[in-house]
Amino acid sequence: MTLTQERPLTYAKMKGLVTFISDVLKEKKVGFSDFLHKLVSTHKPCQHLDTQKLLKRQSKLRRQKQEKAASSLVNAETSQVKPSDFDYLKVIGTGSFGKVLLARHRKEGGYYAVKVLDKQMIIKRKEQRHVMVERSVLLKGLKHPFLVGLHFSFQTPKTLYFVLDFANGGELFYHLQREGSFPEPRAAFYAAEIAAALGYLHSLSIVYRDLKPENILLDSEGHVMLTDFGLCKEGVAVGGITHTFCGTPEYLAPEVLLGQPYSLAVDWWGLGAVLFEMLSGLPPFYSSSRLEMLENILYSPLRLPSGLSEGAHSLLKGLLERNISKRLGQRLDIEELKEHQFFASINWDDLVARKVRPLFIPKVTSPCDVCYIAPAFTLQPVPASVNDRTEAAASSATFSGFSFMNPAEPDS
Repeated sequence: MTLTQERPLTYAKMKGLVTFISDVLKEKKVGFSDFLHKLVSTHKPCQHLDTQKLLKRQSKLRRQKQEKAASSLVNAETSQVKPSDFDYLKVIGTGSFGKVLLARHRKEGGYYAVKVLDKQMIIKRKEQRHVMVERSVLLKGLKHPFLVGLHFSFQTPKTLYFVLDFANGGELFYHLQREGSFPEPRAAFYAAEIAAALGYLHSLSIVYRDLKPENILLDSEGHVMLTDFGLCKEGVAVGGITHTFCGTPEYLAPEVLLGQPYSLAVDWWGLGAVLFEMLSGLPPFYSSSRLEMLENILYSPLRLPSGLSEGAHSLLKGLLERNISKRLGQRLDIEELKEHQFFASINWDDLVARKVRPLFIPKVTSPCDVCYIAPAFTLQPVPASVNDRTEAAASSATFSGFSFMNPAEPDS
């Protein structure tokens, strides 16, 4: 439809019409038919233009802009980091969807723990959301000293890669297996650093949900580094609740086992279970029978190890309290733990600043020393699939936005 008018078209009139059309389309105030009606009924001059042609032109320009933006995103994702940027040296861990490898950056020379995940397996088990949550939590935890940091993430058509800090002091689980249990001061130090990490996550409305010795690493200086954020849940503030049944049986809080709504306080139960194990050698309520152990968690009285201080007894009873409203940490989160007598010797500001010297310092000889990694991992062959120099791929729709490069990192 062509609209005509006897008066001549001037630059000012043309500019006014273009502004009018742009404003209407940009704000989406009217549909196409309404737009035509509005254009016809308006008394603005200069109606020589073919409206349909103008709209098609606007649509084409908008589409070209969107395609250009999408192309830029693909280029950004494919040009940053790729598998061939690394030499893969040792297997240092295994999981449900892949392996964790010690790798050296070929150009910069740094050592990393590279978590390699099989996309097909993730999709088959419908775990895509957990992987993307792990990436999100890793990004949010970059600045905390007791959380494993993410340096890069990228993908190939078949595989996802998380390039993480390599904490070569070993898992807490490894040290407990070797030593049986820890003296109270050493356990208190680890518990305080773990609590600081959990408190930080909670301040970001993140519940961790999978605290266990296997997910607690020591770095080369002996400080704690919490890892494996696949079971985290975002958007759970202090006082908030969630419902998903997940975790590791030995460390599950009773409310999770019962299928009840639960809060951030499940992490304080988990800390109590890990502290109990550090002091006694076994988790609380442990039994070789899985069913009996779960029944113990729900109904058996808490039997505390002998020989512990009054502060340790009090803290364990407060954290391993089945009544959520009475559990230590339920009301004021980490602030309640900071005031507890068990942590009386801890200066929390110094602790987070890493000024408190660990009581155990791993005897590592180099940044790539794997002496504290279990031989059950390190003796495994490096999978050929991660060493084939496959180039990185743009994010698929399933894992859109997965790729990341820490701004602090040098370009590959």
